Amino acid sequence: MTTPSVNKIVEFLESQKGRLPRIAKEAGLGLEWLRKLVAGHIRDPGASKIEKLWAYINRQPGGHSERERSSLMALSPLDGRYAQKTASLNPLFSEFGLIRHRVQVEVAWLRYLSQQPDIQEVPPFSAAANERLERIIKDFSEDDAARVKEFERESNHDVKAVEYFLREKIGGITELESLKEFIHFGCTSEDINNLAYALMLNRSRDEILLPCMDRIITTLVDMAERYAREPMLARTHGQPASPTTLGKEIANVAFRLGRQRTQINSVEIMGKFNGAVGNYNAHMIAYAEIDWPVVMQAFVQQLGLTPNPYTTQIEPHDYIAELCDALARFNTTLVDLNRDVWAYISLGYFKQTVVQGEVGSSTMPHKVNPIDFENSEGNLGLANALLAHLAQKLPISRWQRDLTDSTVMRNIGVAFGYCVLAYESCIKGLKKIEVDSERLHQDLEHSWEVLAEAIQTVLRRYGEDDPYEKLKKFSRGKTAITRDSIHRFIRSLNIPQQSKDTLLALTPATYTGAAATLAATVRDQGTLAPCTSGAGKRTPRP
Repeated sequence: MTTPSVNKIVEFLESQKGRLPRIAKEAGLGLEWLRKLVAGHIRDPGASKIEKLWAYINRQPGGHSERERSSLMALSPLDGRYAQKTASLNPLFSEFGLIRHRVQVEVAWLRYLSQQPDIQEVPPFSAAANERLERIIKDFSEDDAARVKEFERESNHDVKAVEYFLREKIGGITELESLKEFIHFGCTSEDINNLAYALMLNRSRDEILLPCMDRIITTLVDMAERYAREPMLARTHGQPASPTTLGKEIANVAFRLGRQRTQINSVEIMGKFNGAVGNYNAHMIAYAEIDWPVVMQAFVQQLGLTPNPYTTQIEPHDYIAELCDALARFNTTLVDLNRDVWAYISLGYFKQTVVQGEVGSSTMPHKVNPIDFENSEGNLGLANALLAHLAQKLPISRWQRDLTDSTVMRNIGVAFGYCVLAYESCIKGLKKIEVDSERLHQDLEHSWEVLAEAIQTVLRRYGEDDPYEKLKKFSRGKTAITRDSIHRFIRSLNIPQQSKDTLLALTPATYTGAAATLAATVRDQGTLAPCTSGAGKRTPRP
């Protein structure tokens, strides 16, 4: 049996975070050691422990061969072919992830009630009680989630099942057991659900999506600077146009993506905790003396979210629509990049790195296809289709609520999964291309007609009659315009010799305006600051 690299094992463990206690027990390894390994705090884990882990992975249910069979039978490619590439989302958007975040909210609310002096029935918890509640969240495992599902099968209610689970977990601890009726106190299911989803969205944006975006933007900014002075023929309507530089064209996309990244980052992740129809009815009948809107606001803020004070039974999901729309704009810009790079590869402007052993075509041995950019484009289309539906559907709910949002919300992780796939494919593609400067030069040398703009603009300066028409007659639709014919035309002009000399010295490769400077300074633009100087960092909110 071949033992894989530590990185491969850590990848597997990261996808199984909820099962770490079980893995530690069955593999005969310490739970804290496993957690430190996953967190990257163990530099040399030791060959014997790695071998033990790999043996466990292969022999236990869900081992290597069984995982492969499960992958082959998966309905969605996100859970099959692409499962490893989207594994970072599993702890957040899987059924396990949703249940765990519900548990987190319920526990946080019980602990928060114990901190309210006006609720004397829930006194402050001892250190031991707080530690027990903290362990319920920290050690929440796949077995725990399965137990919640057992309660759900009995009750036919997924959120009530969490309450039953917590009642069971605090059993045997008198201090907590006596307060079991304050689990889910004053809550409707949507109080728990909306905060659970908000926490999931917050983490997935900050820990997964933004870092992926930052890697793309940083890669593009690096390329923009590297190729800032690489002249390139521009094309408008597919036809030769005033030259630019390759770096400037890449900088254009980096700037656009940076703006969208800023808007994604700025969407407020909101939450509500105001009862069955948003009016604190149950709260106020039980404790009329408490200012419940203030309590709600502080509790939601404590979770790192922005309180929404005006809701029905559900948080109206407007912020989710805003986030989905912002993501879709980022994705649309990335589609534009994928298509342009694809076309530049077709023109020969970019060469692709040949991967040893890779096959481009089953019948044409010579092919090296731009598959990463095609894969990225396709997955962005799927992501945007889902994001559009989420943005259009979620803010609509009949009267104080209907259930149509529930099934739709469960697909947020699917939309994010296609985003992650697309981002990773784009990054992979960008790292496999290199510029063919000679090919760029060839196109420029065959396009001397693009200097017509420069000539007619200089003529305008000196008051020449109808300079545009003269250059149009000279150049439009002509295929035989060369360096010599352009120079003959310039020498015939009635303009100062100094301006003639400037035009005679001009070539398609040097007629690039401020392109080089714009490309070289794109990193300094404000919208790019968070992306290029600390990947994954979000701009702090006031």
